[in-house]
Amino acid sequence: MTSLEERVPVDVAVGVLIDPQGRFLLTSRPVGKVYAGYWEFPGGKLEAGESVEAALRRELIEEIGIHIGVVQPWKIELMDYEHARVRLHFCKVFEWSGEFEMREQQSMAWQSLPVQMQPVLPGTIPVLAWFAAERDFDGATHSV
Repeated sequence: MTSLEERVPVDVAVGVLIDPQGRFLLTSRPVGKVYAGYWEFPGGKLEAGESVEAALRRELIEEIGIHIGVVQPWKIELMDYEHARVRLHFCKVFEWSGEFEMREQQSMAWQSLPVQMQPVLPGTIPVLAWFAAERDFDGATHSV
């Protein structure tokens, strides 16, 4: 058995969609996936030879039915879960087209701080802290 540090990380592109009011989009993890029902930012795994931006564009069409505009790389976070070590590539997105369509029967919610949806996926929590720092928000960013 390998230790967490020895596991090769899985690269994941994550879209942090921000609307004109400054709210951000969270989606629930679908039934049948690890952490089903937890709230997260949408995205998915990079395929072989795929860039973060290309993966994010593909995943957001596949998962929620939208085409995104400019992708702004933001931060990278390494998360250790029981099932995998994941390198999350967070990208801010302010423009998109198309109608939101939850193609994996997940739910969606526009949120601001503190997030009302729960439970929140552990990999989402650092992003909420980054938003709090950017927005001078003081207090709990989500319910436990």
